[in-house]
Amino acid sequence: MRTLERVFEAILWNSRFLTIVAVVASLVASLGMLYVASVDTIHLVQSLAGYYDANASAHRAVHGAIVVSVAEIIDGYLFALILMIFALGIYELFISKIEAAERDGVGARVLLIRSVDDLKDRLAKVVFLILVVRYFEYALEQTPDSPIALLELAAGIALIAGALYLTSRTDER
Repeated sequence: MRTLERVFEAILWNSRFLTIVAVVASLVASLGMLYVASVDTIHLVQSLAGYYDANASAHRAVHGAIVVSVAEIIDGYLFALILMIFALGIYELFISKIEAAERDGVGARVLLIRSVDDLKDRLAKVVFLILVVRYFEYALEQTPDSPIALLELAAGIALIAGALYLTSRTDER
């Protein structure tokens, strides 16, 4: 019976290597998002040429489109970052320490994931940044047509400011 228990425990322990599927898939998805955001950046740079040539009425529309494009690009890069942090964190937690990251000064600042809670905290911060950028995109596209709509937009901004304040306070502790 003891031998059966040891075999089962060995199989159970080694099943953690199945998480390599999530690591590889997250890295591939991260590379895909980096590609998408980079292509969007190239398109943005190409559209900047038309910004100078635009007449006064088109100038404002082009300006708005450029600002929204920049926000979407930031969003894409942040999403790629989430996927990369997830892949690195899962690998460190379940497979092995990343020795190259431990030797590198940047690795100590970026990674330092010692538990699932550490990984969750890192991911939550980046997801919060994405939500802030998404709300920024939403706010840029809005044209409040009533005082209530303007008040709702302002309330959303105030809530985001409060959330940023609260998250920065927890980082100081």
